[in-house]
Amino acid sequence: MPSQRLRAWQRDAFELYSRREPRDFLTVATPGAGKTTFALTIAADLMHRGVVERIVVVTPTDHLKTQWALAASGLGIRLEPALSGALAPGFDGYCVTYAGLSVNPNGHRVRIDARKTLVILDEVHHAGDSLSWGDAVQEACEGAVRRLSLTGTPFRSDDSPIPFVTYEPQRDGTKQSVADYSYNYGRALRDGVVRPVLFMAYSGQMHWRTRAGDEVAARLGEPLTKDATAQALRTALDPEGAWMPTVLRAAHRRLLEVRRDIPDAGGLVIASDQDSARAYARLLTDLTGERPTVVLSDEAGASGRIAEFSASMSPWMVAVRMVSEGVDVPRLAVGVYATTIATPLFFAQAVGRFVRARRRGETASVFLPSVAGLLALAADLEVERDHVVGRPVKDEDDLFAAEAEMLARAQAGESASAELEQGTYQALGSEADFDRVLFDGGEYAAQISDSLDDDDLDFLGIPGLLEADQVAELLRAKRSKASAAAPRAATRTAEDVAHERRSELRRELNGLVGAWHHRTGQPHGVTHAQLRTETGGPAAAQATVEQLQRRIDLLRRWALRASG
Repeated sequence: MPSQRLRAWQRDAFELYSRREPRDFLTVATPGAGKTTFALTIAADLMHRGVVERIVVVTPTDHLKTQWALAASGLGIRLEPALSGALAPGFDGYCVTYAGLSVNPNGHRVRIDARKTLVILDEVHHAGDSLSWGDAVQEACEGAVRRLSLTGTPFRSDDSPIPFVTYEPQRDGTKQSVADYSYNYGRALRDGVVRPVLFMAYSGQMHWRTRAGDEVAARLGEPLTKDATAQALRTALDPEGAWMPTVLRAAHRRLLEVRRDIPDAGGLVIASDQDSARAYARLLTDLTGERPTVVLSDEAGASGRIAEFSASMSPWMVAVRMVSEGVDVPRLAVGVYATTIATPLFFAQAVGRFVRARRRGETASVFLPSVAGLLALAADLEVERDHVVGRPVKDEDDLFAAEAEMLARAQAGESASAELEQGTYQALGSEADFDRVLFDGGEYAAQISDSLDDDDLDFLGIPGLLEADQVAELLRAKRSKASAAAPRAATRTAEDVAHERRSELRRELNGLVGAWHHRTGQPHGVTHAQLRTETGGPAAAQATVEQLQRRIDLLRRWALRASG
C-alpha cells in the first residue's frame, strides 16, 4: 500500500478496491472528505504495480484540471493540465474537461487505448449533463483498463444513465445507481472529517410589483403561490433593497469573529447572475473597505483569481457558479447563499465549499433566505441520495423536474433574469430580520429569535469558543425557554393585536419607501436609514407601532413638499 497517509474511510475504500481489483468502481463521498487524495492513492498504487501506465483525469471545469495536476504532483504523478497535441515526455498522463473530451472523443480514445490507462471521472454525474457528454465519455473511455468514478452528489434529474455506473431495478420500475463505496456527510461529520454547518436563515418584509402592475407586500417564507415565492426571493436578493446589505453585514460580522481566531478565514457569496455579483461586490466594498475577489464564470483568468484568493488573506469572494463544485478553498468559513437556484444538486455542491475541516471546534456558517425549499435542503443535508433513472415526473412541483429546469436555466448563461429584463417583475423594497437557525438536524425556529440575544448570535459556532455539541445544547436550551414562555404569551391578546398592527404598518411603510424610490431614484436602504435617523428607533422589523407611524407620517410630509 502507498505510504500516503489516509483517513479511515479512504483506507477502507482503498482496501476494498484492492481486494476486488475491479475495472469500474464508483465512490460517493461528501465534498471535503478527500476524494482526490483517495483516487490519486489508487492511481499511484496501480502505476507502482504496473497495472496501468497512464492516468487520464476528466473534470467538470478547467480550474479543476490544474487542481488535480497540483495534487497529483504531491504523490509523484505528473499530469499535464493543458494538453495540446501529443503528450510530452516525462508526463504520466493528462487532465481534460468533459466538454473537451466531447470535442474529440475518438482522439482521446486512441490515447487511452494505446497504453494501459486508468481513467478518473471526477464528479461523474456531469457525464449525464448532455447526451453528447455521456456518449463522449462512453466512446473515449471504453478501452480503459480501469475506470474510477467519483462524485459527492450522484443524483440527477433526468433519465440519462451515467456511463460505467451500475444500476439496479427497483420495485416501482425505476433503476437506481449502486455505489461501490459511500461516505456521506453524516458519517464524515461524526468522524470529524468535515465541519458541521450552522445555517442562519433570514426573513423579512418584501415589496414588489407584479407583471400585471399590482404591488404585493409579503413576508419572505410565509405560504405563497409558487410564483409569489419566487418573486419574494428575488426581491430579497435585489441589491437595491435592504435585505442583502443587512445579511451581508451580519455575515461579515460573523467572519470578523472567526478571523479573531483564524486570521485567514474567508467568506463566499454565491450570486445568481453577473449583475448581482458585481452589485454584491460593491456592497461588500462599502461595508469592509476592501474590494472582494469577483469570479463571474469559468473564463480566462477565473482559475487564477480563485487560486490567488485561496492563498491570500482577503476576506471575501463573490462568484456566480464557478465555485459551486469541486473547487478547493479550505479557508472558506462563512457563506451567503444569494442565488435563486434551489436544487438539491446545486445546494449540496455549494454548501460543500464550506465544510472542509482544518482544526477542531470549527463550525461553518451559511446565511440564506428563509424560504421553505432552501430550509428543507439545509435540514436534509445529511441525507444520502442515489441517481434514479426512469422516475416518473408527476407534476410541475416534482423535485427532479424542478431541478432539471433550474439547472438548465443556470447553465444557459449568467446574465440577469429574463423576467427582470422584460419588465415583468420589479422589486420595490425589502427588509431583513433574523428568522431561525438550522443545525445538526434540528431547526430552532422563529420562537427562539427573541431568546437569542446579540451575544448568542455573535458567538454561535465561533472556533475555540463552542464545540458543535455545545452549539446544539445552547440552541436546545433557548428553544426550551421560548417554548415554556409560549403559553403565557398566548394569553396576551393585546400583544397579538400590536403584532398584527406592526405588520400592517411595515407593509405600508415599505410601499411608501418603494414609491419614493421610483419618484426620486433614492435606494430603499438609504431612505430607511434617513427615516431612522430623523425619528429614532431600530430597523423597521424591530420598530414599535409608534416608531413606524412616525416614519410613515414623515415620508408623507416629504412627498407633499416634493409635490408642492
